[in-house]
Order: sequence, then C-alpha cells, then structure tokens
Amino acid sequence: MGSSTLIPVILAALIALIVGGAAAAFVAFKQGVKYRQKTAEAAIGSAEKEAERIREEAEKNAEYLKKEALVEANDQIHQQRQEAEKEIKERRSEVSRQERRLNQKEETLDRKMNSLERKEDSLQAKLKNADEKIAEADRIKNSQLEVLEKISQFTVDQAKEYLLNSLEDELTHEKALRISAYESQIKDECENRARQYISLAISRCAADQVSETAVSVVTLPNDDMKGRIIGREGRNIKAIETLTGVDLIIDDTPEAITISCFDQVRREVARIALEKLIADGRIHPTRIEEMVDKARREVEHRIKQEGERAVLETNVHGINHELIKLIGRLRYRTSYRQNVLDHSIEVAHLAGMMASELGVDANLARRAGLLHDVGKALSYEIEGSHVQIGVDVCKKYKESPDVIHAIEAHHGDVETRTVVAALVQAADAISAARPGARSENYENYIKRLEKLEEICTSFDGVEKSYAIQAGREVRIMIQPEKINDEKMVIVAREIAKKIENEMNYPGQIKINLIRESRVVEFAR
Repeated sequence: MGSSTLIPVILAALIALIVGGAAAAFVAFKQGVKYRQKTAEAAIGSAEKEAERIREEAEKNAEYLKKEALVEANDQIHQQRQEAEKEIKERRSEVSRQERRLNQKEETLDRKMNSLERKEDSLQAKLKNADEKIAEADRIKNSQLEVLEKISQFTVDQAKEYLLNSLEDELTHEKALRISAYESQIKDECENRARQYISLAISRCAADQVSETAVSVVTLPNDDMKGRIIGREGRNIKAIETLTGVDLIIDDTPEAITISCFDQVRREVARIALEKLIADGRIHPTRIEEMVDKARREVEHRIKQEGERAVLETNVHGINHELIKLIGRLRYRTSYRQNVLDHSIEVAHLAGMMASELGVDANLARRAGLLHDVGKALSYEIEGSHVQIGVDVCKKYKESPDVIHAIEAHHGDVETRTVVAALVQAADAISAARPGARSENYENYIKRLEKLEEICTSFDGVEKSYAIQAGREVRIMIQPEKINDEKMVIVAREIAKKIENEMNYPGQIKINLIRESRVVEFAR
C-alpha cells in the first residue's frame, strides 16, 4: 500500500480519536455537573435544616425570656405594692396619732376653759365683795380723818406734807447708807477682778506701745548743710516742700531738720529724699526732683513688702495683690497714734486665737481681722467712713460675704450676724483699749475735759467743778445750803451715772464732792 492510501486512514483515525475524546469529555462533564448539582442540593438541604433548627431555638429562647420578664415584672409590681401599702399604713398611723393628739388638746382646752370660767365667776364675786369693803373702808377712813383733824389741829394736806417730809428724810438717810455699803462691796469685788483680768491680759499681750508722732527728724552732718538745703532765696526748700507736700522746720536745733506732715507716706518720702540728697551732696531743684521720684518708688516698694509681711505673719492666703498693697499702706496710717497695720495684725491674731478656742474657722477670723481697717488706707482719697470704704474695696476684690460683714459690723454700724463678726469686733476693742495702745490728741483731750466739767456743773446745787489728773479725777464744789451730807452720796452716784452714759473715756474717773460751810464776819 502506498503512502497516498495511508494518509486518509491516519486522518480518519485521528478524527475518530478526537471525536471519541470529545464525546468522552462531554459525558464526563455532564456527570460532574450532575454530581455538583447533587452536592449543592445536599448542602442547601442541610443549611435549611440548620436554619429551621436555629429559628426554633430562637423562638424557644424568646418565649423563655418573655416568661422570665413577666415573672420579674410581677415581682417588682408585688414589691412596689407592698411598699405602697406599708407607706399608706404608716401615714394612716401618723394621722391617727395626730388625731388623738388633737382630741387630747381639745379636751385639755375644754377643761381649761371650764376652769377659767369658774375662776372668772369667783373673781367677779370677789371683786364685788372687795368693792363693798373698799366703800366701807372709805367711810371709816373719812370718819377717822375727821377725828384726827380735830385732835392734831392739821388739815389732810398739812398732815400729808408733814409725813412726806419725814419719810423723805428717813429714805434719804437709808439710801445713802445702802449706797455706801453697796459701793464698798462692789469696789472690793471690782478691784479683785480687775487685778486678775489686767494681770492676765498683760501676761498674754506683748504688743508695741504708742510711739508714733507727727514729725520726723533728719540728722545733718553739720549745720552748714541747713543753708544748702534752704538754697538761694529758699528755692531748694520750696522745691522739696512743693514736691513732697510736707513742711520743713529748720530752727536752732543743732545738726537736725524736722519734717512735719499729717500724712506719714509724704513724710517718709521727704525723709528718704533728704537723706539721699545729703549723702549725694548735690542739692538743686533738678536733683531734688530726681531724689523725690526715687524715694517715692522706694516707699511704694516698702508698702508692698509690708503688705506681704503682714499676710505671711497672719498666715492669710489668697488675697488680691491690690489688697496686699492697701494693707501695706496701713503701715503709714495711725489711729490715736497707734499704727494701723500693727493694730490690724494684732486683731487678726486675737480673732484667730478666740476662733480656735470656740471651734470656729480660725483662717476666716484672721482674714477678717487683717482686713477690718483696710478702708483707712484710702480714707484720705475717698469720701465716707473707713468702714464703708473697706466694705466697697473688699466687694471689688471678691472677698467672701462673711469677711465683708465682719468689716461692716466691727464698729457696730450694723448688727453682728456671725460669730466671726463678733470675734473681730471684740478683738478690735481689745487691741484699741489695752494699756499703751492709743493716746488721744490734744483737741479731743480738751473736749473730753470740758464735757466732763459741763456734766458735773449741770446738777442743781453744784457750784464749781474742776477736772484734774488728765481727766481721771473731778473735784466738785457743793453749795452747802442746797445739798446736805447725806444727799451728797446720791448726787455723786447720779453724776457718775450721767458720765457713764454720755461719755467715752479710758479707765475710770474718780468723783470728789466737797461741801464746806464758811462764816465770814468783820470786826469794825
């Protein structure tokens, strides 16, 4: 067989092989598809069963939770119902008790009303009987008076006057004796208590005494410096006085110049400026102005330091820095020559100690005590009392209402409503009234003595009065024809009471009444 016949045979075999392979592949594909279909159907069936099982379990759980929630809700309702019933029962019991009390009170009131009615009837009967007895007594009295008038030869008015005069003399003598006895007893008791209190106060009080004055003295290296300070035609001294607002007193005192001014800040500025000028040696208006500016800055710095020192010393924290400056300015303020800053610190300590003893807030008491006189730092610049100025300043810087009330009440301008305000008021009085704390100025001293003599001479029978011993004693000359020896005790007591009611004074005043009779005759 030739090559031409083999080629068709091979091609036919190849085609048959390809067709057979394709047929086999198609059959295998169909079987794979069927298998996959069966597998998918089985998985779907299983998933449906699982979903059905999960749904059934969810329904069972939901039913169980529903029943459990119903049971819990029923329990809560039952518990709330029991509580409500218990509360209603308690309220009914309380109402019953109140009703019983009201019934008892009504019964008591009824009994009292019945008793009052019986007493009123009894009183009416007694009053009627008393009126009858009074009328009978008046008739007897009138008849007796007629008999007495015939016997004594006195009318009723004359007899009354005689009896009243006799009784007045006896009462005057008795009152004088009793007043003398009471005064002696009270004097002994007061002296013992005064010694005890004063010794206790002195032992606990270690404060400075009054030493402030209205002038400052600057020491000079020599007397030639006075001429340089005065300057040509007085231009230097005029410049100093104009810039500082003080008066320079240059007299014959060797090596010293006196600075006089009521304002201690100005006086301190002038003193520092003068000391700097003397140390520098160059004294002329321009240099004076420079030194005064430096002195003012130095004083302002000292004021701030004094305020910070006071705050630290009293252990008071959280005060506004502007308030601290005002507290420092109190170093250059005095009240009856008592330094106001030292006084404020002393009041803060006293109020804090008393608050600690009473169990009150000691920090609040110290704070109120330190700030109680802060208004005096601005009393020259602002009109009004230092109390109102202090209240306004502390309100401005957000101080607490208790501190503001203590400031407002420390002089009794308003009634004290807190314990701290009462403590600050007491501490202020203690600090001001202790021995050596203050001294009166000359004008107030003279007015006090004049007032004392005026009160004494206002009594009838007083001829003259003299205040001596700096007002601690007053001598009163009595007219002997108007006041006898026994009435002198009563007059002395009345004068003492009037002085106590109308005057304010330190310590006590001794009242001496002098009565003497003089007979003058001339031999001619």
